[in-house]
Amino acid sequence: MTLFGRVADLFQAKTHKLLDRLEDPNETLDLSYEKMIAGLQETKRHLADVVTEQISLERQISAAQQEVARAESDARMALAANREDLARASLGHKQSALQRVDTLAHAHDTILAQANKLIDYQKRLEDRIEQFRTQKEVMKSSYAAAQAQVRVTESLTGIGNHLGNVSDAMRRAEDKVSGMQAKADAMEGLIQAGVLSDPLSHESSLDKELHALRSVSAVDSDLERLKLELAGPSDVRSLAAPNAALPAPNLSKGD
Repeated sequence: MTLFGRVADLFQAKTHKLLDRLEDPNETLDLSYEKMIAGLQETKRHLADVVTEQISLERQISAAQQEVARAESDARMALAANREDLARASLGHKQSALQRVDTLAHAHDTILAQANKLIDYQKRLEDRIEQFRTQKEVMKSSYAAAQAQVRVTESLTGIGNHLGNVSDAMRRAEDKVSGMQAKADAMEGLIQAGVLSDPLSHESSLDKELHALRSVSAVDSDLERLKLELAGPSDVRSLAAPNAALPAPNLSKGD
């Protein structure tokens, strides 16, 4: 394939793609319907012209037939007056009128056949246009419903522009919340480790550790006190002197 052929194919492909993107099915259907209506109007104009010609031929045939009748009457009148020459001339005029009647009748038959064809074509075209109009409205409704479904689906799945930005915003917010939570946990750990301190507090890290030990010792003392209070007096003595029942060790000399 030559370079020019490849360029031509590429241009044609791009053109078809652009046309497909720009083409609206509803507008295409409406345009086709308008063209069919224009064709029907053109058919009606042709039919009107043919019918006009048909009426004109019928009038000419009627006039020629009247001329034949007059020539016949004139020939009779001339013979009655012993004017055979006038009778012969009238009969000659009669033959000319009859020939004109035949010619006009043949043309009338041709025009009548054309008129009948146009009338039949017009009826079939009107039926076809009505069918197309019904199909057009159905197709336009189906296309509108499908288009609405596609837009809703795009919005719900984030493919479209409506919820797509919302999804991105939610993702960015989640990232910021996660980062902020991690930072808060890290700072809490640093404060507990004594790396960071409260600027309003004058305690050193050693003082804080001692304070924590005192708190633990105080809690343990309170716990032992509560255990003693809940236990009976005998339990208190046994708890107070757990080694009283044991025998005293022998401390005599020589042992």
